[in-house]
Amino acid sequence: MGLQVLLYWPNIIGYIRIGLVFSAWASCETPAAFVSLYLTYIALDGVDGWMARRLGQTSKFGAWLDVVVDNLGRGMLWSLLFEWGWLVSAFEWCVFVCNHNARGDHWKDSFINSPPLIQAVMANGFRTPLGTWVVSGLHCFPLWLYGCQWGLLTDWLYLPPWIQAVGTLPLAAGRLLALSVELWCIWTHIKYLTSDASPRKN
Repeated sequence: MGLQVLLYWPNIIGYIRIGLVFSAWASCETPAAFVSLYLTYIALDGVDGWMARRLGQTSKFGAWLDVVVDNLGRGMLWSLLFEWGWLVSAFEWCVFVCNHNARGDHWKDSFINSPPLIQAVMANGFRTPLGTWVVSGLHCFPLWLYGCQWGLLTDWLYLPPWIQAVGTLPLAAGRLLALSVELWCIWTHIKYLTSDASPRKN
């Protein structure tokens, strides 16, 4: 396989998504451009996996790149939204390290011994109603908050404030559900790291 994997079509889509993230960041004060770029970035997240399976171009690098690009985009948006947004990003990067260090490119399929709730969220690679709810909380919740901050939900969708508040609840709940999975991943990684009781020499 070698370095030719870098030019697999799903990975090229990943590079395009990175370009979209930086373009969105540069246009963050132009809501129409920002939302268009960010929605395209989100939409392509489903295309790369489908294309990888369709073309037989799955790879460890592609699995790694997909999560890197996801974290990059969400981290950018959370940092734009709040001064403390970097904390959300840092937490997601910590989970990334925990999952890919021990579980590798098949991390989505490695939760068979997890509690029932975690298994339900992770079932079929998030392609279940519960998994969709979690993914919506991860990807759409910060974008929804951006829309609230810039008045887009009022000016574009004509949603009164009370509907915006009600709409925030299921997305926030989805993000909190994702947090429960993230905490489980970190905890299981800590147990993995401490499972060898014998001291190591440095």
